[in-house]
Amino acid sequence: MDKGGMNHMHGMGMPPSSPAAAANGTFRHRHMMMHMTFFWGKNTEVLFSGWPGYDHLGMYILSLVVVFVLAVLVEWLSNCNYIKESANRAAAGLLQTAMYGLRIGLAYMLMLAVMSFNGGVFLVAIAGHTLGFLFFGSRVFNKPAANGKTTDLPPMSCNC
Repeated sequence: MDKGGMNHMHGMGMPPSSPAAAANGTFRHRHMMMHMTFFWGKNTEVLFSGWPGYDHLGMYILSLVVVFVLAVLVEWLSNCNYIKESANRAAAGLLQTAMYGLRIGLAYMLMLAVMSFNGGVFLVAIAGHTLGFLFFGSRVFNKPAANGKTTDLPPMSCNC
């Protein structure tokens, strides 16, 4: 045992189910290793510990659907225009702020899902953003508003 009382073999990539980790009795269950590079496969964790799990193709597909829907929802929130010009300024401001908070929260969740480094999750996130932009942000399905206002929320961009 080291001076700090911690098992450094686990931190260096040794799975907790290894004999060395199990010998001191601190780790009893199996953890999946976190990838630091893109990989392909259904054995990953997306957003929550243990989800979709190991060898569960159906749950992996469900996680891909959830990521796709999150991306489309972020694009919808980024391009919606439902607040009327004649609305009460305070109420409109509160609604706009709530929508902004929701959009940013969903965008961060999506970013964390992509940080699983799973190639499938990355591709469906891009596909969701692309399809969401096609339906809600592009000129294909949208007419410009009569007042020239394009969206209720500011764009998600870097002003660098």
